[in-house]
Amino acid sequence: MPKLIHFAFLVAAISAASAQTSPPTLSPVAPIAFDAAGPVLRTPTDPLKPFTVAGEHGVLVGQQNGVFESWILPVKLISHLTIEADVEGYGVPIDVNQQSAAIEVRPDRTTITYSHPAFTVRQIMFSPGAPSFPLVEANERVGGQSNLAAGPARTGPIVLFEFDCLHPTLFTFRFTPELKWMWPERNEGSPGPEWVSPDPHNPVAPNGYYVLHTDYPNLAAALTIPDTEPGILAPYQERPQIHPLELKLHFDPARDKARLYPLLMAAGITPATATNAALAVTLAQLNAQIPTLYAAHAESWEYLLAHATSISTPDQTLNEAFQWAVLSIEQLKTKTIPGQSSPPVHDAAAPATDSVQRGKRVGDPPAETALVAGYFTSADSARPGFGWFFGRDALYTLYAVNGYGDFALSKSELEFLIHRQRADGKIMHEYSQTAAAIDWQSFPYMYAAADSTPLFLLAAADYVRSSGDTAFLTEHRDAIEKAWAFESDPAHDTDRDGIYDNSQGTGWVESWAGGMPHQEIYLALLDQQASSAMAFIEQQLNDTAKSSEAMKRAELIARTINSEYADPAKGCYAFSHNGDGTNDRTTTVYPALAWWDPVNNKAILNHPDDCLRQFASSALDTGWGLRDVSNEERIYDGLSYHQGSVWPLFTGWAALAEYRGNQPLAGYQLLMENANLTRAQDLGAVTELLSGDFFVPFGRSTSHQLWSSAMVITPTLRGLFGISIDAQSKTVTVNPHLPASWDHTEVRDLRIGSDTANLTFTQTHDALTVSLQSSGGVALRCEPSLVHHFSNGNLVIARAPVEIGPFFEPPLPGSRAQSFRVLSRQSTDRKLTLTLEGLAGSDAQLPLVLNAMNLNLHVDGATLPTASDAVPHAPGSPALSVHFPEGAGFQTLAVTLTW
Repeated sequence: MPKLIHFAFLVAAISAASAQTSPPTLSPVAPIAFDAAGPVLRTPTDPLKPFTVAGEHGVLVGQQNGVFESWILPVKLISHLTIEADVEGYGVPIDVNQQSAAIEVRPDRTTITYSHPAFTVRQIMFSPGAPSFPLVEANERVGGQSNLAAGPARTGPIVLFEFDCLHPTLFTFRFTPELKWMWPERNEGSPGPEWVSPDPHNPVAPNGYYVLHTDYPNLAAALTIPDTEPGILAPYQERPQIHPLELKLHFDPARDKARLYPLLMAAGITPATATNAALAVTLAQLNAQIPTLYAAHAESWEYLLAHATSISTPDQTLNEAFQWAVLSIEQLKTKTIPGQSSPPVHDAAAPATDSVQRGKRVGDPPAETALVAGYFTSADSARPGFGWFFGRDALYTLYAVNGYGDFALSKSELEFLIHRQRADGKIMHEYSQTAAAIDWQSFPYMYAAADSTPLFLLAAADYVRSSGDTAFLTEHRDAIEKAWAFESDPAHDTDRDGIYDNSQGTGWVESWAGGMPHQEIYLALLDQQASSAMAFIEQQLNDTAKSSEAMKRAELIARTINSEYADPAKGCYAFSHNGDGTNDRTTTVYPALAWWDPVNNKAILNHPDDCLRQFASSALDTGWGLRDVSNEERIYDGLSYHQGSVWPLFTGWAALAEYRGNQPLAGYQLLMENANLTRAQDLGAVTELLSGDFFVPFGRSTSHQLWSSAMVITPTLRGLFGISIDAQSKTVTVNPHLPASWDHTEVRDLRIGSDTANLTFTQTHDALTVSLQSSGGVALRCEPSLVHHFSNGNLVIARAPVEIGPFFEPPLPGSRAQSFRVLSRQSTDRKLTLTLEGLAGSDAQLPLVLNAMNLNLHVDGATLPTASDAVPHAPGSPALSVHFPEGAGFQTLAVTLTW
């Protein structure tokens, strides 16, 4: 049922408005040649699962039964849109949303199909404002104009309805008018709707439009579907009551077949743009531009897919997930509102002024492009998931953005954060899309987190390594060094151990059993790596003294972490270090940050093996991702935000750690757990968090989440392929960890500064050969620890005689953790030792890849499929049969192969 609204005034206002305003000429749209190429996800609809159609200027969020809410950012226009059909001669009204049958998601549009014996309806949705990938030239875009895909100002998503009916049918569209600013800007109650009629003698004539008014002249909206008429319009004299707002369309298949009926929406957010006349002009412009808008929109996505980094592997699930992760991130690019985009940067302790409170100042910058954290339906609130700008969400994501080559987006995001840097150097954590219109800094959110500052330094260094844009460092040297001064300020190290601590805000957890931590290992590890990043930055700025000082700090922090946090008795490292010198020894995922951006890809931990085992174990890994807290801990709660839920972000951290820690079997398991989420909920996007006990997302999980999608890309490029880029020296270094059964794999359009390169990986029984083809003198390098040589310009890496192939079995919805996994793999010249974990009494098959002739292979802890443990002479891929010990829960098992 749609939410219903109060009508405070109607008929008198309707007549007056109709007499004063000439309605626009609106009409259905001729058939559009929709793009049929490119990636597509199709599935039967699940009414409880969400969908998102996001763009730079607007977003639709709803459920797969087609009910949605629409935002022209940062204003929520309508919600709870539903459709009812009254088929001529049928006699029963039909709830069209209950007939939802299929959903199809493409880069440029999402389509929900409703199927009934009397009709088929297609709801085709897209949000103009396409990506501006850095390689796109203006003359390569539709009409040579790169801004064609944006649409008229203050418009956003477009919904096209396509009808195929056997008989004339009355379709009634019901919805709730909202007209709400995104949180936390104040709102002024329910809007007053009026119908602006094209006929001055008939106030409810068809082909008009609704105007939604507030009591203030700077906010209004208009919407309609061509050829519709209004529904119930209670006269002012009627006693107060509630009715849904309606648009009624009389569809005649003989007359109207093949036409597209657009839901046209526009917002006015200034007195000049919020008038009926201005809104009428915007609706007409939008109606006329739809075919051109779609063509430019579709072509831009096509260009992005053709030029962003992509992968081609034998695992189609991973290929698909990688591509959709790129799309998902780009869809979360958002434009700020010109003139309301940036508050004055001032000390948080300074008194607020009226100009600060309303975001009005001379010289306000133009619109900026930055990343929002994600979207989900807002229901009765004004908070569409986490649809505002978060520092740390974006900064983790920039590693993926640099990986697929959108350096323009990375630079734009870094500058967005610089423009909001606090006077003392701290980097912002959170900034609403309406923040500039209010006194945002009087709220406790903007600088609440301590980790945004080290993450900013890390992301800036990674951007420069990947893009070669050292001019960025010179241009923003003051902001970068202010951030470093804030992080390294001794006043922000309250226990004087040389590490930036939680006194400057939250590290990761925002609540914790027994009280908030003094110094999380999460924050300590970021501080250590940010110190290394600052050493790199100062080296690029030719300040050797500052570079040396920063590196010495990094080395000191590493030693302190290993002395203060190491927990040999429990394994791995403690969660936090207390001010009194004791530790909180809770087993968590957070030590995985040691492998996030280490120097030379080597973790700073002296005892990493126990950590890597823990990340892969059932205590942390569920089979659909990692909990932050072990389920063996007293404080564990699988429904808790910070003490047990599964975050794809954590899974990405741990997957990268496993690969960089030379545990590729565990790394592949964790990587595929994230890749599998691409189809699990919001098609094409990865959700924010899931239960720690059952494979199901939380009901309030932001379903299209920025850094969750990023954690498919980063572990793939930097873990699975082991790619490191140095744009200054034009080199690509690889440390590949390809599954043993893969024969041919490619990484295409890898960007190294202004150059591009294609990497090809070919595996035979003898070796892994890596070749590079580039646009301009890019050199290929190999991790020195690998046994390798170069042949005809190709990198040749020796393979072990015996390897274990990839395995991953996606969990079923609602299931508990039950997949078996490899906790560790240790190998020598003639021995391979595996530590496995699986449910007590269960059986598993472990793929075995043999790369040599005449192996005299012996196996302990598992059996081959023959009576003997000897293997045929020729190379091949038999399977090991494993039986886990009887007992309760998960059991471990050692398997040793010698030859």
